[in-house]
Amino acid sequence: MDLEELRSRQAPLKELYRNDAESARRILQASAIVDPDDIACSVETSLGPVRAGLHPAVGGAGDSACSGDMLLQALVACAGVTLGAVAKSLGIEIRSGVVIAEGDLDFRGTLGVTRDTPVGFSDIRLQFEIDTDATEEQRANLLRLTERYCVIYQTLKNSPGLSSSIAKTHSS
Repeated sequence: MDLEELRSRQAPLKELYRNDAESARRILQASAIVDPDDIACSVETSLGPVRAGLHPAVGGAGDSACSGDMLLQALVACAGVTLGAVAKSLGIEIRSGVVIAEGDLDFRGTLGVTRDTPVGFSDIRLQFEIDTDATEEQRANLLRLTERYCVIYQTLKNSPGLSSSIAKTHSS
């Protein structure tokens, strides 16, 4: 997609959202079908189901996607797409690039080995390696704007409210 096509696709949306803020609000949804016998679930994606299971560090067989890996994959996907869109908007040519996310996780927490070990990532690092002629100042601006507009990055940085519930259903 070139800059003109990007702008032509985004311009009417920006105008709509300026004039009607409520039209910009969406509820995104994800669902998974639980397989209690195999301690796994099937996550529905736009490309079909992905089987998710336990990480080998907590007793999984390693034959399924790990939700921690999927979180990092969502981050690199969003950051990579955002980087491309921002670079296009700024007129910065990127010949190629790789986005890498690493997360520090202490599995003692999720296994309940120690009560004082937190469950979840303690630190996440995001790195961009790009082949470009952009100056240091342009790259810094590209990074700043990518961070600013990346939905997953901002969600992780500014934790949203989170709630859960459980409902009993009846099998037919």
